[in-house]
Amino acid sequence: MTRLLAWLPMALAIGSATYAAELDNPDLAVVPRTAAEAHRVEIVTAPPTDFSQSEMFEAKPGGGASAPASTSADAFSQPSGNMPSEREMDFRLGNGLFRKLWVAAPASTRASDGLGPLYNTRSCQNCHLNDGRGQPPVADGATSVSMVVRLGQPRESGHPEIQGYLSSLPDPVYGMQLQDFAAPGLAPEGRPLVRYREQTVQLADGTEVVLRQPMVEVQDLSQGPLAAETSLSARIAPQMIGLGLIEAIPAMDILANADPQDADGNGISGRPNIVWSTDHGRALLGRFGWKAGVGTIREQTAGAFAQDMGLSTPLHPSPWGDCTVAQNDCRAAPSGQEPGIRDGLEVDATSLDLVTFYARNLAVPGRVATGDPMVLRGKAVFHDIGCADCHVPKFVTHRLEDQPEQSFQLIWPYSDFLLHDMGDGLADGVAESTASGREWRTPPLWGIGLTAQVSGQAVYLHDGRARTLLEAILWHGGEGQAARDALIALPAPDRDALLAFLESL
Repeated sequence: MTRLLAWLPMALAIGSATYAAELDNPDLAVVPRTAAEAHRVEIVTAPPTDFSQSEMFEAKPGGGASAPASTSADAFSQPSGNMPSEREMDFRLGNGLFRKLWVAAPASTRASDGLGPLYNTRSCQNCHLNDGRGQPPVADGATSVSMVVRLGQPRESGHPEIQGYLSSLPDPVYGMQLQDFAAPGLAPEGRPLVRYREQTVQLADGTEVVLRQPMVEVQDLSQGPLAAETSLSARIAPQMIGLGLIEAIPAMDILANADPQDADGNGISGRPNIVWSTDHGRALLGRFGWKAGVGTIREQTAGAFAQDMGLSTPLHPSPWGDCTVAQNDCRAAPSGQEPGIRDGLEVDATSLDLVTFYARNLAVPGRVATGDPMVLRGKAVFHDIGCADCHVPKFVTHRLEDQPEQSFQLIWPYSDFLLHDMGDGLADGVAESTASGREWRTPPLWGIGLTAQVSGQAVYLHDGRARTLLEAILWHGGEGQAARDALIALPAPDRDALLAFLESL
């Protein structure tokens, strides 16, 4: 923890447990751990030393909240396995809103209007396919499927409460995200295209792997060209499982893995993203999104309603979504806001809270092959080549008074939830909060082996460029370079075992 004191540019005592607790979501009714509980946590989260057999409870990566193991398309759509029956109705109602198709105003069905005026999708489920990952264009030069294009310009400072805040400025005309659909009578902002540039990597045993790098461009821009300084970042929707468990990890446990100055000399300098919460009016630890740019599930949900669908919520009350002041036609379009209906919003607080509850309780499926000899061998390789330095296997969540599903669970997300410089190959030039254009949050690996079954195709990384897990590892640069090079040098049996382990998660 003291390693953070030299980096976090804030006027508070960041290294103290008190401040670490302040970075937690204040909506969580946290019960402090006793000394005995802290000792138990230390024991169960210690790195494994015996790879001849699976660890206790490893088959339930979400702890008691795990869903039964499944290989079906709806494997990511199950509620927390320990959810009390009286709370299941809220989960079902949230699911209904998550799947709801919104329409542009004015509409005969007033309960469903307010979409846009500019938007990327009509439903949360359209991007998070079966609550899993989105899909990039398959063919070279094809249009996007469930992928958005973030826009950003560099700036040196931002919110005064967080010195060194790096978030990119929006494009002055097109805003923070390109919307490729529009309400009737309006033109979409543009049509994103992705072309792929291929390169071949040769492994030590002579195996050749073809990598594809997406080159994003935008055609048919309705408001003239993008500003010269604007960077484009293609992003597919991430999977939804385990979000509530991630939110329930104590901030101090995540911060304990941070090493911004690489004090231990292992070449890995993970650091937290400190983000501004509009919901709470203070800084929080970033946990969600490809760059950990959001601190709570509720804010992540409200942000998606606003940017992806142009829907107003209590956190984003503007009816115009991402429309800028330069887009007069967009701001003149009808909205779904009407006095006396839904609190004058398109998505009222009750609806936002139901979708948040749904997202918080999408369960991580159980594992079935934890004791398979090849999987165990791959697990040993995973630790030997340094993957676990960033993809930290285990945490124990807070004790929570009002969230029994997430309370005091041993979980296996395989992430440190910190930012890492991943090199030039993955850099996008778009900053988020204190994350630079070269930094990305370590993505959780739980459920990764079910990607194809759930989402229809296996794609990985923030823009879906990797078609296999092997390709995804070979894109690691910067702080991930050493693990990548170690993978390249592996004999084929060890490489196959590593991939079998990842597929088992």
